[in-house]
Amino acid sequence: MSVRSMEQKDKKVLCIGLVCLDIISVVDKYPEEDTDNRCVSQRWQRGGNASNSCTVLSLLGTSCAFMGSLCAGPVASFILEDFQKLNIDMSLVSEHAQCVTPTSLVISSSSTGSRTILHINRNVPDVTAEDFSKVDLSHFKWIHWEGRNVDEQLKMIQQVARHNAALPLQQQITISVEIEKPREPLYELFAYGDVVFVSKDVARHLGFQTPQTALEGLRCRVKVGAVVICAWAEKGADALAPDGLLVHSDAFPPERLVDTLGAGDTFNAAVIHKLSNGARLEEALTFGCRVAGGKCGFHGYGGIADMVTGQE
Repeated sequence: MSVRSMEQKDKKVLCIGLVCLDIISVVDKYPEEDTDNRCVSQRWQRGGNASNSCTVLSLLGTSCAFMGSLCAGPVASFILEDFQKLNIDMSLVSEHAQCVTPTSLVISSSSTGSRTILHINRNVPDVTAEDFSKVDLSHFKWIHWEGRNVDEQLKMIQQVARHNAALPLQQQITISVEIEKPREPLYELFAYGDVVFVSKDVARHLGFQTPQTALEGLRCRVKVGAVVICAWAEKGADALAPDGLLVHSDAFPPERLVDTLGAGDTFNAAVIHKLSNGARLEEALTFGCRVAGGKCGFHGYGGIADMVTGQE
């Protein structure tokens, strides 16, 4: 391995997006409306797409940082302590007074493994391009954006593009974007990612019924040479390689479906983990499906490190 690639290997992955509090109630089966039910268990968990992806990256052994907003108070203390436990760099987290912490109330059904989410996010500001301008980009090899405030995120991506323009290809930062929600403004991000993660929901909203037709149909929206990845639950995942070839991985479901919360964030992180460390697209896609499938067999993320031991 060259000195240049060694230097890149030691750099971090930065994930930009939401961190919130997940209050997860595990029930035997999803409750009927207007009934009184007991929970099997209940827990607090740090959530949010970009935050969850940092959790998985760290558990897989990739050094990472999170950039997002927090509300001052006891919930922020819980969230920051959880970041710290996993050695996730929190130096780019900003706290805001007089805000309410975004919260997801999650009903997790033991019988089906489904998760139903009620989310509230009142007044927490997303990261801005001005915030991002203070980041020392030389510390990072890969920056991942969870699609949110698109106008500001496009300005951030342009900052990275200017940074990359002054560097040889091997030292440039890889840009990835996640387009999860079927919201028209988010679709602007398609054209700016080196790696684009598009959800099943977005693909269907755009009129595609399979991941393969989605990737073929989205080819015209992405830049030349981009990788486009679409996970499709039990059907596995497909990717469009830079040369235009389609790559597929089957799903790896657990023996018993327990908890699907964060499976998509797990898949994204596992793929980024592999690609950012030099793996081929086929290998990264299969690894992402394997880790995401395994994660669905237990609550939370704690079992991921043990699950992948010996697989890499």
